[in-house]
Amino acid sequence: MKQRDLVKLEGRFEAEALRVLRQIPGMVVIAGPLGADRGADAFLDSAGGRVRVAVEIKQRANAATAWQLVHTAEARAGTPLLLIANETTAEARAILGEHGIAVVDGLGNAHIELPGLLFHLEGHRRPQQSRPTRLSGKAGLIAQALLLDPDRGRQVQDLAKEAGTSLGLTHRVLARLEAEGIVAAEGKGRNRLRRVTNPTALLDLWAEESVERPTRTLGYLFAQTPRQLIKEIGGNLGRSDVNYALTGAAAASLVAPLVTAAPLVEVWVTATAAPEELYDACGAGMVTESQNVVFLQAKDDTPLAFCELADELWVVNRIRLFADLLRDPRRGREQADHLRREAIGF
Repeated sequence: MKQRDLVKLEGRFEAEALRVLRQIPGMVVIAGPLGADRGADAFLDSAGGRVRVAVEIKQRANAATAWQLVHTAEARAGTPLLLIANETTAEARAILGEHGIAVVDGLGNAHIELPGLLFHLEGHRRPQQSRPTRLSGKAGLIAQALLLDPDRGRQVQDLAKEAGTSLGLTHRVLARLEAEGIVAAEGKGRNRLRRVTNPTALLDLWAEESVERPTRTLGYLFAQTPRQLIKEIGGNLGRSDVNYALTGAAAASLVAPLVTAAPLVEVWVTATAAPEELYDACGAGMVTESQNVVFLQAKDDTPLAFCELADELWVVNRIRLFADLLRDPRRGREQADHLRREAIGF
Protein backbone atom coordinates (compact mmCIF):
# COMPACT_ATOMS: atom_id res chain seq x y z
CA MET A 1 0.00 0.00 0.00
CA LYS A 2 1.57 3.28 -1.10
CA GLN A 3 1.22 6.35 1.07
CA ARG A 4 -0.65 8.26 -1.65
CA ASP A 5 -3.29 5.50 -1.95
CA LEU A 6 -5.73 6.78 0.66
CA VAL A 7 -8.66 5.01 2.26
CA LYS A 8 -11.39 7.14 3.80
CA LEU A 9 -13.49 5.75 6.65
CA GLU A 10 -16.56 7.70 7.71
CA GLY A 11 -18.65 6.91 10.78
CA ARG A 12 -19.50 7.65 14.38
CA PHE A 13 -16.60 6.29 16.47
CA GLU A 14 -15.70 6.49 20.13
CA ALA A 15 -12.49 8.25 21.14
CA GLU A 16 -10.44 5.05 21.59
CA ALA A 17 -11.45 3.72 18.17
CA LEU A 18 -10.57 7.07 16.62
CA ARG A 19 -7.15 6.95 18.24
CA VAL A 20 -6.49 3.53 16.69
CA LEU A 21 -7.72 4.55 13.24
CA ARG A 22 -5.94 7.91 13.07
CA GLN A 23 -2.51 6.41 13.64
CA ILE A 24 -2.75 4.21 10.51
CA PRO A 25 -0.80 5.80 7.61
CA GLY A 26 -2.88 6.19 4.47
CA MET A 27 -6.23 6.16 6.29
CA VAL A 28 -8.40 9.28 6.55
CA VAL A 29 -11.06 9.16 9.26
CA ILE A 30 -14.17 11.32 9.25
CA ALA A 31 -15.98 11.16 12.58
CA GLY A 32 -19.62 12.11 12.73
CA PRO A 33 -23.20 11.00 12.02
CA LEU A 34 -23.94 9.22 8.76
CA GLY A 35 -26.92 11.29 7.75
CA ALA A 36 -30.07 9.50 6.69
CA ASP A 37 -28.61 5.98 6.76
CA ARG A 38 -29.09 5.25 10.47
CA GLY A 39 -28.52 1.51 9.93
CA ALA A 40 -24.93 1.88 8.76
CA ASP A 41 -21.97 1.57 11.12
CA ALA A 42 -19.52 3.20 8.72
CA PHE A 43 -18.72 3.81 5.06
CA LEU A 44 -15.38 3.06 3.45
CA ASP A 45 -14.33 5.05 0.38
CA SER A 46 -11.45 4.14 -1.91
CA ALA A 47 -10.61 3.95 -5.58
CA GLY A 48 -12.86 0.89 -5.69
CA GLY A 49 -15.92 2.90 -4.65
CA ARG A 50 -18.00 3.45 -1.53
CA VAL A 51 -18.83 0.44 0.64
CA ARG A 52 -21.04 0.20 3.70
CA VAL A 53 -19.33 -1.77 6.50
CA ALA A 54 -20.34 -3.16 9.87
CA VAL A 55 -17.93 -2.31 12.70
CA GLU A 56 -16.95 -4.32 15.77
CA ILE A 57 -14.77 -2.70 18.45
CA LYS A 58 -12.72 -4.81 20.88
CA GLN A 59 -10.04 -4.10 23.44
CA ARG A 60 -8.09 -7.21 22.44
CA ALA A 61 -8.70 -9.90 19.82
CA ASN A 62 -7.17 -13.36 19.97
CA ALA A 63 -8.01 -16.56 18.11
CA ALA A 64 -11.19 -17.11 20.12
CA THR A 65 -12.38 -13.55 19.44
CA ALA A 66 -11.64 -14.02 15.75
CA TRP A 67 -13.87 -17.09 15.54
CA GLN A 68 -16.68 -15.19 17.28
CA LEU A 69 -16.38 -12.51 14.62
CA VAL A 70 -16.40 -15.12 11.85
CA HIS A 71 -19.81 -16.30 13.12
CA THR A 72 -20.98 -12.69 13.39
CA ALA A 73 -19.93 -12.03 9.79
CA GLU A 74 -21.77 -15.14 8.60
CA ALA A 75 -24.96 -13.88 10.26
CA ARG A 76 -24.57 -10.48 8.54
CA ALA A 77 -23.92 -11.90 5.08
CA GLY A 78 -23.59 -9.20 2.43
CA THR A 79 -22.15 -6.54 4.72
CA PRO A 80 -18.35 -6.53 5.13
CA LEU A 81 -17.17 -6.56 8.74
CA LEU A 82 -14.38 -4.35 10.12
CA LEU A 83 -12.74 -5.02 13.48
CA ILE A 84 -11.12 -2.11 15.32
CA ALA A 85 -9.06 -3.27 18.30
CA ASN A 86 -6.35 -1.93 20.55
CA GLU A 87 -4.44 -5.17 20.11
CA THR A 88 -4.73 -8.29 17.96
CA THR A 89 -2.68 -11.47 17.89
CA ALA A 90 -1.06 -12.86 14.75
CA GLU A 91 -3.31 -15.93 14.84
CA ALA A 92 -6.41 -13.73 15.14
CA ARG A 93 -5.35 -11.67 12.12
CA ALA A 94 -4.72 -14.85 10.12
CA ILE A 95 -8.20 -16.23 10.92
CA LEU A 96 -9.88 -12.90 10.14
CA GLY A 97 -7.98 -12.55 6.87
CA GLU A 98 -8.92 -16.08 5.77
CA HIS A 99 -12.61 -15.22 6.28
CA GLY A 100 -12.57 -11.81 4.63
CA ILE A 101 -12.91 -9.73 7.81
CA ALA A 102 -11.06 -6.41 7.80
CA VAL A 103 -8.97 -5.44 10.81
CA VAL A 104 -7.24 -2.31 12.12
CA ASP A 105 -5.44 -2.35 15.46
CA GLY A 106 -3.51 -0.10 17.81
CA LEU A 107 -0.27 -1.95 17.10
CA GLY A 108 -0.26 -0.51 13.58
CA ASN A 109 -1.65 -3.57 11.76
CA ALA A 110 -4.27 -3.09 9.07
CA HIS A 111 -5.76 -5.42 6.48
CA ILE A 112 -8.77 -4.45 4.40
CA GLU A 113 -9.56 -6.48 1.29
CA LEU A 114 -12.60 -5.52 -0.78
CA PRO A 115 -13.37 -5.46 -4.52
CA GLY A 116 -10.92 -2.96 -6.00
CA LEU A 117 -9.07 -2.45 -2.70
CA LEU A 118 -6.21 -4.16 -0.89
CA PHE A 119 -4.95 -2.13 2.08
CA HIS A 120 -2.30 -3.90 4.17
CA LEU A 121 0.12 -2.67 6.82
CA GLU A 122 2.17 -4.61 9.36
CA GLY A 123 2.60 -2.94 12.72
CA HIS A 124 5.76 -2.88 14.78
CA ARG A 125 4.50 -1.53 18.09
CA ARG A 126 4.69 -3.85 21.09
CA PRO A 127 1.52 -5.13 22.80
CA GLN A 128 0.61 -4.15 26.33
CA GLN A 129 1.92 -6.36 29.11
CA SER A 130 -1.33 -7.02 31.00
CA ARG A 131 -2.95 -10.32 30.00
CA PRO A 132 -5.81 -12.56 31.07
CA THR A 133 -4.94 -16.02 32.40
CA ARG A 134 -2.96 -17.51 29.52
CA LEU A 135 -3.45 -21.10 28.42
CA SER A 136 0.12 -22.14 29.09
CA GLY A 137 1.73 -24.31 31.76
CA LYS A 138 -0.81 -25.61 34.27
CA ALA A 139 -3.59 -23.49 32.74
CA GLY A 140 -2.91 -25.20 29.42
CA LEU A 141 -3.70 -28.58 31.00
CA ILE A 142 -7.24 -27.34 31.66
CA ALA A 143 -7.66 -26.42 28.00
CA GLN A 144 -6.29 -29.79 26.89
CA ALA A 145 -8.64 -31.69 29.20
CA LEU A 146 -11.60 -29.80 27.74
CA LEU A 147 -10.45 -30.35 24.16
CA LEU A 148 -9.82 -34.08 24.57
CA ASP A 149 -13.51 -34.56 25.42
CA PRO A 150 -15.27 -31.34 24.35
CA ASP A 151 -18.83 -32.71 24.41
CA ARG A 152 -18.79 -33.63 28.10
CA GLY A 153 -20.06 -31.21 30.73
CA ARG A 154 -17.85 -30.89 33.81
CA GLN A 155 -18.09 -29.45 37.28
CA VAL A 156 -15.19 -27.25 38.31
CA GLN A 157 -13.89 -29.67 40.91
CA ASP A 158 -13.99 -32.58 38.45
CA LEU A 159 -12.10 -30.60 35.80
CA ALA A 160 -9.49 -29.51 38.36
CA LYS A 161 -8.94 -33.13 39.42
CA GLU A 162 -8.72 -34.29 35.80
CA ALA A 163 -6.15 -31.61 34.89
CA GLY A 164 -4.26 -31.81 38.20
CA THR A 165 -4.73 -28.08 38.85
CA SER A 166 -5.98 -26.00 41.76
CA LEU A 167 -9.62 -25.00 42.05
CA GLY A 168 -8.61 -21.32 41.92
CA LEU A 169 -6.72 -21.65 38.64
CA THR A 170 -9.49 -23.78 37.13
CA HIS A 171 -12.07 -21.12 38.09
CA ARG A 172 -9.98 -18.36 36.51
CA VAL A 173 -9.46 -20.27 33.27
CA LEU A 174 -13.14 -21.15 32.96
CA ALA A 175 -14.17 -17.56 33.72
CA ARG A 176 -11.90 -16.37 30.92
CA LEU A 177 -13.19 -18.99 28.47
CA GLU A 178 -16.79 -18.06 29.32
CA ALA A 179 -15.95 -14.40 28.66
CA GLU A 180 -14.38 -15.44 25.33
CA GLY A 181 -17.64 -17.18 24.39
CA ILE A 182 -16.12 -20.65 23.92
CA VAL A 183 -17.33 -22.27 27.16
CA ALA A 184 -20.89 -22.05 28.49
CA ALA A 185 -22.28 -22.76 31.97
CA GLU A 186 -25.32 -24.93 32.60
CA GLY A 187 -27.23 -25.17 35.89
CA LYS A 188 -26.57 -23.50 39.24
CA GLY A 189 -24.63 -24.02 42.44
CA ARG A 190 -22.66 -27.20 43.01
CA ASN A 191 -24.33 -28.90 40.04
CA ARG A 192 -23.23 -26.22 37.59
CA LEU A 193 -21.54 -27.67 34.52
CA ARG A 194 -19.23 -26.09 31.97
CA ARG A 195 -19.30 -27.30 28.40
CA VAL A 196 -17.20 -26.30 25.36
CA THR A 197 -19.34 -24.52 22.78
CA ASN A 198 -16.64 -23.75 20.22
CA PRO A 199 -13.83 -26.33 20.26
CA THR A 200 -12.33 -24.91 17.05
CA ALA A 201 -11.77 -21.54 18.72
CA LEU A 202 -10.44 -23.15 21.91
CA LEU A 203 -7.94 -25.27 19.97
CA ASP A 204 -6.61 -22.23 18.11
CA LEU A 205 -6.43 -20.22 21.33
CA TRP A 206 -4.53 -22.99 23.14
CA ALA A 207 -2.10 -23.40 20.24
CA GLU A 208 -1.57 -19.65 20.11
CA GLU A 209 -0.77 -19.29 23.82
CA SER A 210 0.99 -22.57 24.65
CA VAL A 211 4.47 -21.19 24.05
CA GLU A 212 7.15 -23.66 25.11
CA ARG A 213 10.87 -22.90 25.45
CA PRO A 214 12.22 -26.35 26.28
CA THR A 215 15.76 -27.38 27.04
CA ARG A 216 17.01 -29.30 24.00
CA THR A 217 19.54 -32.14 24.29
CA LEU A 218 20.88 -33.42 20.96
CA GLY A 219 21.79 -37.03 20.25
CA TYR A 220 22.41 -39.57 17.53
CA LEU A 221 21.22 -43.17 17.40
CA PHE A 222 22.05 -45.46 14.51
CA ALA A 223 19.03 -46.91 12.71
CA GLN A 224 18.52 -48.21 9.20
CA THR A 225 15.11 -46.54 8.66
CA PRO A 226 13.15 -43.65 10.21
CA ARG A 227 10.53 -46.08 11.56
CA GLN A 228 13.25 -48.20 13.18
CA LEU A 229 14.68 -45.03 14.73
CA ILE A 230 11.32 -44.16 16.28
CA LYS A 231 10.86 -47.70 17.60
CA GLU A 232 14.38 -47.83 19.07
CA ILE A 233 14.07 -44.49 20.86
CA GLY A 234 10.65 -45.22 22.36
CA GLY A 235 11.48 -48.82 23.22
CA ASN A 236 14.80 -47.99 24.85
CA LEU A 237 13.37 -45.16 26.95
CA GLY A 238 10.44 -47.32 28.03
CA ARG A 239 12.64 -50.23 29.08
CA SER A 240 14.78 -47.81 31.10
CA ASP A 241 11.71 -46.47 32.93
CA VAL A 242 12.21 -42.93 31.62
CA ASN A 243 8.89 -41.16 31.22
CA TYR A 244 8.66 -39.96 27.62
CA ALA A 245 6.24 -38.99 24.87
CA LEU A 246 7.13 -38.69 21.21
CA THR A 247 6.09 -35.48 19.48
CA GLY A 248 6.54 -33.63 16.19
CA ALA A 249 6.77 -35.45 12.85
CA ALA A 250 7.68 -38.75 14.53
CA ALA A 251 4.48 -38.78 16.60
CA ALA A 252 2.42 -37.56 13.65
CA SER A 253 3.71 -40.49 11.57
CA LEU A 254 2.16 -42.83 14.15
CA VAL A 255 -1.09 -40.96 14.80
CA ALA A 256 -2.02 -39.46 11.41
CA PRO A 257 0.61 -40.34 8.79
CA LEU A 258 1.19 -37.74 6.10
CA VAL A 259 4.84 -38.34 5.24
CA THR A 260 6.72 -41.62 5.47
CA ALA A 261 10.05 -40.25 6.69
CA ALA A 262 10.79 -38.68 10.08
CA PRO A 263 14.59 -38.22 9.97
CA LEU A 264 14.56 -36.21 13.21
CA VAL A 265 12.76 -37.60 16.24
CA GLU A 266 11.66 -35.15 18.95
CA VAL A 267 10.67 -36.59 22.29
CA TRP A 268 9.50 -34.96 25.52
CA VAL A 269 11.14 -36.55 28.56
CA THR A 270 10.75 -36.07 32.29
CA ALA A 271 12.11 -32.76 33.52
CA THR A 272 14.35 -34.31 36.20
CA ALA A 273 16.47 -36.52 33.90
CA ALA A 274 20.10 -35.48 33.35
CA PRO A 275 21.51 -35.55 29.80
CA GLU A 276 23.79 -38.49 30.70
CA GLU A 277 20.78 -40.48 31.88
CA LEU A 278 18.99 -39.81 28.61
CA TYR A 279 21.93 -40.89 26.46
CA ASP A 280 22.39 -44.08 28.50
CA ALA A 281 18.68 -44.91 28.54
CA CYS A 282 18.20 -44.32 24.83
CA GLY A 283 21.50 -45.79 23.67
CA ALA A 284 22.28 -42.57 21.81
CA GLY A 285 25.55 -40.72 21.50
CA MET A 286 26.12 -37.06 22.36
CA VAL A 287 26.49 -34.76 19.33
CA THR A 288 26.48 -31.03 18.68
CA GLU A 289 25.24 -31.30 15.08
CA SER A 290 23.83 -33.86 12.60
CA GLN A 291 21.49 -35.12 15.35
CA ASN A 292 18.58 -37.46 14.65
CA VAL A 293 17.04 -37.32 18.14
CA VAL A 294 16.22 -34.28 20.27
CA PHE A 295 15.24 -34.70 23.92
CA LEU A 296 12.90 -31.90 25.05
CA GLN A 297 12.52 -30.95 28.70
CA ALA A 298 10.23 -28.34 30.22
CA LYS A 299 10.43 -26.93 33.75
CA ASP A 300 7.95 -29.64 34.82
CA ASP A 301 6.26 -32.66 33.28
CA THR A 302 3.16 -30.91 31.90
CA PRO A 303 4.09 -31.86 28.27
CA LEU A 304 3.64 -35.52 29.24
CA ALA A 305 0.07 -35.03 30.50
CA PHE A 306 -2.67 -37.08 28.84
CA CYS A 307 -0.11 -38.89 26.64
CA GLU A 308 -1.47 -41.72 24.50
CA LEU A 309 -0.27 -45.08 23.17
CA ALA A 310 0.25 -45.45 19.42
CA ASP A 311 1.83 -48.61 18.00
CA GLU A 312 2.91 -49.52 21.56
CA LEU A 313 4.85 -46.24 21.94
CA TRP A 314 3.95 -43.23 24.08
CA VAL A 315 3.11 -40.07 22.14
CA VAL A 316 1.91 -36.69 23.36
CA ASN A 317 -1.85 -36.24 23.28
CA ARG A 318 -3.21 -35.06 19.92
CA ILE A 319 -4.01 -31.57 21.22
CA ARG A 320 -0.40 -30.95 22.33
CA LEU A 321 0.86 -32.60 19.16
CA PHE A 322 -1.10 -30.06 17.11
CA ALA A 323 0.57 -27.16 18.93
CA ASP A 324 4.03 -28.77 18.72
CA LEU A 325 3.67 -29.33 14.98
CA LEU A 326 2.70 -25.70 14.40
CA ARG A 327 6.07 -24.63 15.80
CA ASP A 328 7.99 -26.97 13.50
CA PRO A 329 9.41 -25.01 10.54
CA ARG A 330 9.73 -28.23 8.50
CA ARG A 331 6.24 -28.69 7.03
CA GLY A 332 4.79 -28.23 10.51
CA ARG A 333 1.71 -26.27 9.47
CA GLU A 334 0.87 -28.82 6.78
CA GLN A 335 1.16 -31.72 9.20
CA ALA A 336 -0.78 -29.86 11.91
CA ASP A 337 -3.66 -29.20 9.51
CA HIS A 338 -3.65 -32.87 8.46
CA LEU A 339 -3.67 -33.98 12.11
CA ARG A 340 -6.55 -31.62 12.80
CA ARG A 341 -8.63 -33.11 10.01
CA GLU A 342 -7.80 -36.76 10.62
CA ALA A 343 -7.39 -37.11 14.39
CA ILE A 344 -9.00 -34.07 16.05
CA GLY A 345 -12.01 -33.24 13.90
CA PHE A 346 -12.53 -29.56 14.71
